Amino acid sequence: MGEFKVHRVRFFGLVPAGVRCLACHPRGARLALARTDGAVEVYNFAANYFQEKVIPGHEGRSVESLCWAGGDRLFGAGLGGDITEYDLSGLSVARGLDGGGGPIWSMVANGTGTQLAIGCEDGSVKIFQVIPGGIQFERNLDRRKGRVLCLSWHPSGTHIVAGSIDFFRVINVTSGQTVQRIMVNHHVEKTKRECVVWAIALLSSGTVVSADSFGRVQFWDWEQGTLAESHTVSTSAALSLAVSEKEDSIVVGTSTGATYQLQLLPVRLGGLEKRWVRTKPFQFHSHDVRAVAHSPTALISGGLDAQLVIRPLMERMQKKSYDAVLRKFTFPHRRLVSCARKARLLLFQFSQYLELWRLGSTEETGKDGEVLPLCRMPEHLLQLKSKGPEHIYCSCVSPCGTWVGYSTASRFQLYRVRCDGDGVSLRKV
Repeated sequence: MGEFKVHRVRFFGLVPAGVRCLACHPRGARLALARTDGAVEVYNFAANYFQEKVIPGHEGRSVESLCWAGGDRLFGAGLGGDITEYDLSGLSVARGLDGGGGPIWSMVANGTGTQLAIGCEDGSVKIFQVIPGGIQFERNLDRRKGRVLCLSWHPSGTHIVAGSIDFFRVINVTSGQTVQRIMVNHHVEKTKRECVVWAIALLSSGTVVSADSFGRVQFWDWEQGTLAESHTVSTSAALSLAVSEKEDSIVVGTSTGATYQLQLLPVRLGGLEKRWVRTKPFQFHSHDVRAVAHSPTALISGGLDAQLVIRPLMERMQKKSYDAVLRKFTFPHRRLVSCARKARLLLFQFSQYLELWRLGSTEETGKDGEVLPLCRMPEHLLQLKSKGPEHIYCSCVSPCGTWVGYSTASRFQLYRVRCDGDGVSLRKV
């Protein structure tokens, strides 16, 4: 092997975007992930959790909720008030429709994937029908005061539960009327602060599972309006929850970075009576766990620390192999650094601008592996900002260092760069 120099580049100030929401395909092996900058990623579980698609973000598009519907169609909704369908082949937004209720906090599809329900800032729950080539507004359900932060369909599609601040309500989809309204903190004496229902799930048995800002996971009999069980999993907020397909396991994410698993276990060995028991705590995140998902073989969590963590369920693994190893995805799978070898330049890609740097140099010599002092420090040559709200998808600098190009979802830009004694000049081609 010939001699070569290794440059330690420590001036790439990339701040990764946190994970905002997750959506497992109900009948497939894919996971959709949305980040705080509006970017959407799709992972393929069948291909060793490979990141197969990335849809770049947009300054005017926030994604608060993702769901799969109509087969393999992916929909997103956010605080901009629009419902967006993504083109997974073209890696762009296919179409959008105004929800008509202000910012959208939650969205969920029914069991058959033919209808979407959205929860809006104005307290309304709206039903949209998934049709070929788009979605179509169907009707409004009963509207109450307070933003709708979370939603869940009953597996049969007959009822929807909607979580808000201090209460949740159960809505009959056929009549559109609220059939039950339950205060989540009515049994707490002298409660002075509001209780936010951050996540909710309606099980096939009729039990409602809620996660709130008091750090509780509660199980309700909505027909009687009574509390069946309550588990305090954290001293801070419980932000997210997901239920397994068999409804015998629940994963909960908290604002302390911890995730918890609750399992439905028999009270006595061989007995028929079962209760929910907190079985496994995991501390894999350093910030809020805003999104969790429950696949048949793993617990999946995403946090504001930008990490996607996949924790396989060992009892579901047929063989203890590489598939049973904990996975953490921290760094982007795309190339964000481009090198011009002849000109000794580096191009760094951020979401809305590029940075061009000249590498430092040294005149010293030393032994293999020794860190040499620099006689010329790295130099920041220019910053190239992208025009428009679209984020940069890819970029490159030519080997000679005189051409810089980048692309967004809809346009490509090429620039001529000249570096001389007077400085750096940039000309758009």
